Amino acid sequence: MTARQSMGYIGTVPSEHSSGETIRWGGITKTGNAHIRRIIIEVAWLQRHKQMLSRAVKLRQERLDPEIQEIALKAMHPLHDRYFRLTARGKSKQQVVTAVGRELLGFIWAIGILVERKNAA
Repeated sequence: MTARQSMGYIGTVPSEHSSGETIRWGGITKTGNAHIRRIIIEVAWLQRHKQMLSRAVKLRQERLDPEIQEIALKAMHPLHDRYFRLTARGKSKQQVVTAVGRELLGFIWAIGILVERKNAA
């Protein structure tokens, strides 16, 4: 499964209305797993705040694979920055959070692929 397929499964891809050579993009499809989509959107709302690692989180992360830690740290600041860039462009907060949630799914997908490959080896 690719990252795009996982985003489609969760229903965070834009709908498309096509006729001939005209293509119009709409809102997200909302097909797929509504429970996971709701959780991802709730987590995306947290990106409004600058993410800081608490002592408890740092201790928990020490038990993780270093590559997984790297992906998680790589996701923190770009998601927060994307939230504010899209807000500054005048997008509605719901659109911004959906876009951030979709990007978050990409990072989650990358961690899942890494774990899958390590377990297969």
